[in-house]
Amino acid sequence: MSLINTVGLTDDQRMMREGVLDLLSRHLPWENVRKMDESREFPHEAYQALADAGYISLFYPEELGGMGGSYRDIAVFLETLGYYYTGIAQAITTSAVYAGMHIAKFGTPEQKKELVPKIIAGTAKLALAMSEPGTGSDVAGLKTFAERSGDEYILNGSKVWITCAHVADYLVVITRTDRDGANRHQGISTLLVPTNTPGVTIRPLSMLGRRTSHANEVFFDNVRVPAANLFGGEGKAWKNIMSCLGLERLGLAAISAGHCFKITEYARAYAKERVQFGQPISEFQVIQHKLADMLILSETARQMVYRTADVLDAGLPAVTEASIAKIVATENNFKCADIGMQVMGGAGYSMEYDMQMFFRDSRVGPIGGGTNEIQRNILAKQMDL
Repeated sequence: MSLINTVGLTDDQRMMREGVLDLLSRHLPWENVRKMDESREFPHEAYQALADAGYISLFYPEELGGMGGSYRDIAVFLETLGYYYTGIAQAITTSAVYAGMHIAKFGTPEQKKELVPKIIAGTAKLALAMSEPGTGSDVAGLKTFAERSGDEYILNGSKVWITCAHVADYLVVITRTDRDGANRHQGISTLLVPTNTPGVTIRPLSMLGRRTSHANEVFFDNVRVPAANLFGGEGKAWKNIMSCLGLERLGLAAISAGHCFKITEYARAYAKERVQFGQPISEFQVIQHKLADMLILSETARQMVYRTADVLDAGLPAVTEASIAKIVATENNFKCADIGMQVMGGAGYSMEYDMQMFFRDSRVGPIGGGTNEIQRNILAKQMDL
């Protein structure tokens, strides 16, 4: 029995949830997830199956060939992916949301016409190249530089923690194009860089969790990029990045909320089967309370996700709601995994069970996509502090 209550979802949203879970069970059976986690193998088959079924089109407006899904639709979809396996959820959002939305919102007409249909079809994958060795939370401090030379930009620098760059066909690169601006938020631009361009080197990183959609280092050594590949306006990237954050944080929160429920159900199933002192440990009140706490964490995270989706669907920026949702869902996700590991005892700490993977996969949530410390800074500003 699933602990997720679908009251409030439309019939179409319930059907989508059931369809996604059925598709993933066939194209990414759970026994394969563990093997792929160990081998750090990208879930190509499941990714393409989701694309073929039309799910990636949910993120894009009808005028670009998409389904024009609501934010609630997107929340349901990503929560379902996170519930099944966070790795496939991260794979989809990296290309379709974190990088792809920059093309959909700010790309040139030519870029939109060429790339968005390929993203929807799963034939083109993108990655967002923003963080650098010396600039993670401090995006405005980035050093990568693109110098204009005739009809080209010459790109030099490096990026780090770039999720799924190793399978990407294109990188959406956030780079400086002006070193002399008085305002550090000015002079930052966005370039579309094919990963097969000479001078681009991608080096996989061995990450603790989310191993099937892991991070990478990216190096640019005199990479020549057509000037036409700059989009969103020269020096205008900072404002564009900020305008994408509502959907990005909703996505991160939805994935984490779904994962909370997966962890809770897994721990509950183990507790019902594990016998100690002559009875299943689920009959001990101390274990029941831990599982109840996990359900509270799961449901609280989920409620913030849908609250944020509703505010965005109302046409409002949801700055406060999105930051709260990101904090609550990602921190609750890790708390669930931590409690779940305690419920399972030595089995939870063993590589023979899935709880250790849930624990590893959940820990990146409070770090990635704008650390939760940064989210609290944003909330302080919203409170006029």
